[in-house]
Amino acid sequence: MTETSAAAPSAATRGELRAEGYRSRTVKEELRANLVAALQDGRPPFPGIVGFDDTVLPELERALLAGHDLVLLGERGQGKTRLMRTIAGLLDEWSPVVAGCEINDDPAAPVCVRCTALAAELGDDLPVTWRHRRDRYGEKLATPDTSVGDLVGDIDPTKVAQGRVLGDPETVHYGLLPRANRGIFAINELPDLAERIQVALFNVLEERDIQVRGYALRLPLDLLLVVSANPEDYTNRGRIITPLKDRFGAEIRTHYPLDVDDEISLITQEAALVAAVPAHLVEVVARFAQGMRESSSIDQRSGVSARFAIAATEAAGASALRRAALTGEDDPVARIADLPDVVPTLRGKVEFEMGEEGREYDIMTHLLRLATAETFRSRLRGVDLSAFTNHFAEGETVETGVLTAAADVLDQIGSVPGLATVLDKLGVAEDTVSPGQAAAAVEFVLEGLHLSRRLAKETVDGVTVYGG
Repeated sequence: MTETSAAAPSAATRGELRAEGYRSRTVKEELRANLVAALQDGRPPFPGIVGFDDTVLPELERALLAGHDLVLLGERGQGKTRLMRTIAGLLDEWSPVVAGCEINDDPAAPVCVRCTALAAELGDDLPVTWRHRRDRYGEKLATPDTSVGDLVGDIDPTKVAQGRVLGDPETVHYGLLPRANRGIFAINELPDLAERIQVALFNVLEERDIQVRGYALRLPLDLLLVVSANPEDYTNRGRIITPLKDRFGAEIRTHYPLDVDDEISLITQEAALVAAVPAHLVEVVARFAQGMRESSSIDQRSGVSARFAIAATEAAGASALRRAALTGEDDPVARIADLPDVVPTLRGKVEFEMGEEGREYDIMTHLLRLATAETFRSRLRGVDLSAFTNHFAEGETVETGVLTAAADVLDQIGSVPGLATVLDKLGVAEDTVSPGQAAAAVEFVLEGLHLSRRLAKETVDGVTVYGG
């Protein structure tokens, strides 16, 4: 959600609001108008969303233009929550509300008992405050212990104790949904809600009102309801009951990034790095994640979250920082040697198929080698690497590992003709080359030559020897 970019309007009463030409419109009308304006201006309506341009976003745009409440259906780590939160950026930056109203009533058309009475008494002097769009988005993680009172409301014993009659609607303590009135409300993992709790949403989606216990209370709500669900939840933990699904206007399937470039963009955007991770290493991780999603050894019903690749990249950077702290390097840069040690920390993010017990590490390291080889071919296809192989022609070796400083790697390989070309192909500008980047490029070439069976390699106790 966007931050404040301008001060709130100055109107402080309903009369001042009317004098400025204010006209009421529903949340869905507001979203529709602002989405149309963004599309006409060529502005991205959902900034920061990667890989959905030709698939999910057109469906989402049609749903919002139609004024539909919607379900985002997809496996874990596909950006459903991020997408829900991004919709709030289409709301007006500032929205007027009746001052002190618990459900954010529109000053021009109040609906709650308190504000209706207050408007009748004060007329154009009805006090108004302004609400920023970041405060108009509410979110609830569905859990089995969620109650109807949490979502809709219940009797407030404090108000009863203050002397109000039990049947007075003002004794109601409003739940999350009415408090999100004139905004967007999102429910994550809806199938985790007990079925009897899901029933409480019927009126919200169809009649657009709420019912609280036995009160003769009709409170028309103005909101967009967005929920997320995992397809597996329909059979494992729970399900969205059929009458409720029927009340949503749209069901939109999300997905993981469909190509390597989108995966790379997502990693680059989301990863919080503590050391430099070269572009070719990010590509290896992206291909690794995509290989995991295509492997028959992985339970694809559970999925391989986008957080898998992000965590792998962050861990590679952390490994480089650890090496720098132990060796005294001033320029920590992640290298291909950092990735195998990251694999065990990623194991808990993946579910394997039955029968693969005990082979998890081997499967992941095999897929990592495949990703490295694919990146090597993609990045360095057609590059003359004979200078590297010639270095080992007379039995020379290069010893490296997670604790080998970049300077030590470069000292062993010496001056290699063609390294500048390799660095250029790996996206490292000539005027920004550092020892860490050069060592990362050298190590990537050596690993690629090994995986293409042009160079011997042996690894013992974390020390890798190329050549010999």
